[in-house]
Amino acid sequence: MTKPLVLLTGATGYVGGRLLAELERRSMPLRCFTRRPEALRGRVARSTEIAAGDALDAAAVRQALEGASTAYYLIHSMGGEDFAARDREAARIFGEAAREVGVRRMIYLGGLGEGASGLSEHLRSRQETGEILRRSGVPVVELRASIVLGSGSLSFEMIRALVERLPVMICPRWVAVETQPIAVEDLIAYLVAALDLTDAAERIYEIGGPDRVTYGDLMREYARQRGLKRLLIPVPLLTPRLSSLWLGLVTPVYARVGRKLVDSLRNSTVIRDPAALAAFPVKPRGVREAIARALVNEDEAFARTRWSDAVSSSGLTERYGGDLMGTRLIDSRKTFVPVPPERAFAPIRRIGGDAGWYYGNGLWRLRGSLDLLVGGIGLRRGRRRADELGPGDALDFWRVESLEPDRLLRLRAEMKVPGRAWLQFETTPAAGGTEIRQTAIFDASGLLGLAYWYALYPLHRFVFAGMLRGIAERALEAAG
Repeated sequence: MTKPLVLLTGATGYVGGRLLAELERRSMPLRCFTRRPEALRGRVARSTEIAAGDALDAAAVRQALEGASTAYYLIHSMGGEDFAARDREAARIFGEAAREVGVRRMIYLGGLGEGASGLSEHLRSRQETGEILRRSGVPVVELRASIVLGSGSLSFEMIRALVERLPVMICPRWVAVETQPIAVEDLIAYLVAALDLTDAAERIYEIGGPDRVTYGDLMREYARQRGLKRLLIPVPLLTPRLSSLWLGLVTPVYARVGRKLVDSLRNSTVIRDPAALAAFPVKPRGVREAIARALVNEDEAFARTRWSDAVSSSGLTERYGGDLMGTRLIDSRKTFVPVPPERAFAPIRRIGGDAGWYYGNGLWRLRGSLDLLVGGIGLRRGRRRADELGPGDALDFWRVESLEPDRLLRLRAEMKVPGRAWLQFETTPAAGGTEIRQTAIFDASGLLGLAYWYALYPLHRFVFAGMLRGIAERALEAAG
């Protein structure tokens, strides 16, 4: 039996992108409606259709909905002063088109919050959008959620940036407001499970994890898991506008988004109706596990990064201290050698131990001695085999985290540092030879970690540049 077609809007967004991957994993016949089709090409499965168009273009919306049985409505504006009016119009157009072409169900992700008159403009617009979709006459499953905890989510990034960068936080009143966060994995599970609900179950569902916490609680739990000591000082004087400007200085949140986000933070967003727990086969996880998973998922995604691709595509610039990706500081450089990748990788495979680090070995020994003085392991471990490495092997005060023969070596630091550090080497075939890229990555722990990185950056840059030259010279010597 052929599965019915599903239309997905918002596939280039945070939630929509994750939902896209899960629907494809379930082999759902899928069509994505987007203003930016170029952002999806190459990311979707061959079986997934891409329909280009704007949500305010009635003809494009109607065409995208043709033949769809279910439509996910994940469209929401955050920029501009008239975002609520645009959201109303987009919902009206979408609902009418869905009714005209015979869509059987719409699934909409809205926001928690009680008492429309007291809600922020952002939350009020979210709930108004659901009401407009219902007026179309097409059955709607509306999921109302509080903040989403997951690597890359707006709320998680805001909390992380505040905690990582500020050892003492002057906190406005909204830090004490109650919320009921949901892990992004559980949110996606609810959205997918909504496909299988019976017709009688089409209604508003309030979803979230089991924990009612304040934003201050979230900051403290994040700090605990990252091993950071943070002091939160409540101050009732910060207005939403001042709070948004404060967020704009210390977090990745854009100021115009920040004002609307902060304005929403004054509203309690907790579950009053637990019906979703009975209607859906989802058992949401708590805040502690959600934050832990966000950190693990972020590490895994970061570990899969190919810096030979990421650095060139992101347009990172040369500046003091390297570049910032998330909370991680990046110092990356490359060189070309006219030898094949296996020869270029040979000195990388032999690095450390008796072979040394190809430059400034005295400085490396000094760093090892200083590490011993502060209770670290120093350089005394060396390496087990001179010409072979494998994942998990000790290598001086590093450990091999990942090894792809003749392609990649990533080392995780086990010396004492105020944060987490990696050193990665990649070889990539290039015309007439091989490009070798060396990348130092540091995830600073608070201000002490940042001070450590920036203070030692000139020395690191000097040593790492010499190391890369030494690797290139060894590769050329072996070829000769």
